[in-house]
Amino acid sequence: MERATFSKYSWIDFFFSVIGVCTFLVDWGSDVWVATEFYCRGDLFWFAVLVGLMVLSSVVVQMFSWFWFKYDRQLLGFSARTGGGTVLFGDQVRLSCVLHVLQLGFLCRHISAIRQGFRVWWRKEEGSEYAVYLTHDLSMLRLIETFCESAPQLTLMIYVMLHTNKARTVQFVSIAASTTSIAWMVVDYHRSLRSFLPDKAKQGWCSALIYFLWNLLLIAPRVTALALFASVLSGYIAAHFLMLWLVFVLWAWRQGTDFMDSVGGEWLYRSTVGLIWYFSWFNVAEGQTRDRSIIYHSFITTDGGILLVTWWCYRDPVQTESYALTLLITLLFIYLLGLLFKTLYYCCFHPKLWRPPVREPGLPDDLPDAEVSFRDVSIQDGTLSSQLLNKRMACHAAHFYSEQGVNRNPDSTNRAEPSHL
Repeated sequence: MERATFSKYSWIDFFFSVIGVCTFLVDWGSDVWVATEFYCRGDLFWFAVLVGLMVLSSVVVQMFSWFWFKYDRQLLGFSARTGGGTVLFGDQVRLSCVLHVLQLGFLCRHISAIRQGFRVWWRKEEGSEYAVYLTHDLSMLRLIETFCESAPQLTLMIYVMLHTNKARTVQFVSIAASTTSIAWMVVDYHRSLRSFLPDKAKQGWCSALIYFLWNLLLIAPRVTALALFASVLSGYIAAHFLMLWLVFVLWAWRQGTDFMDSVGGEWLYRSTVGLIWYFSWFNVAEGQTRDRSIIYHSFITTDGGILLVTWWCYRDPVQTESYALTLLITLLFIYLLGLLFKTLYYCCFHPKLWRPPVREPGLPDDLPDAEVSFRDVSIQDGTLSSQLLNKRMACHAAHFYSEQGVNRNPDSTNRAEPSHL
């Protein structure tokens, strides 16, 4: 088995935490600006849809944050290792509950991560492992927030521009903010996973860039296809989403996801995975991830083709004559380019190609390269207890960088986070 090695908290981690807060506030501010514009111009329907997306995203993220807060408190020795003073709201459950009900739990996590990171990086205080712990949870919460709000909002903004055949400055700002939020999430998320890799320095920024590009090139045509379909059959886009969402939720259930520590939390997780799958692939279980990825991309490619053919048949030929054919060719080219970049990533830039397997004496030679023992984990500045290891992201990283998944010890209580392949 490999012995996982994790990095200390550095100024780069602190920088990413600060940028994450800034991105969150700018994205939230642009949402409020767009909603205000819709309301002032009398577009109450678009106002209601946008506010609904904002509320849905916030509620989902706060629920995950609250579940994780309760789960972490139940870990043996967690409070003693982190200390009440390292958390913004300390160990006060009622205060934490109020903050989450007021939709401030996610923001408080950001502030806690910055505060703890500043104490570790600038003041050289203890608690490096807990600062890293906080940033790992934030990366997952930002992922959820992005696909619950930014991706649907980006679809909505493109649809409004197509439907009204005009664009205002505020709409361009919203599209730019949503796109930036998605792009930054991908980079931050990938970087967070890399921190769990042995010899992670061997993976250069070129690998992260290729990973970022193929995700962006696959998500952009998907969002555009949905917006084009909605522009001609707006009454059917909700039915389309609900039908695919139900299929995706059932597929997640059939894969036997085991991420949350409660039944209600697990179904919340599966429902969120269904929403993410509506826009992008997201591995949620151990096993043959390549086969599941092929099934997913085949299904989404077929669905996207149906959406574009439907738009072509129902579009206004006169109004769209100047850009219709060019747009279709461009979308097809971008999507194929995204698949090419994904193939290139796994053939030439995948981190497993850059790190040789390290095996302990006496183990068989046919064990998967990415098998990791979470009972024997060390950190560069000292030994880290298993209770303080962020097992959600640790096991998720093992899934992400493995084709076969991870054989976990049955006595382990960690939950495997999905990998965004």
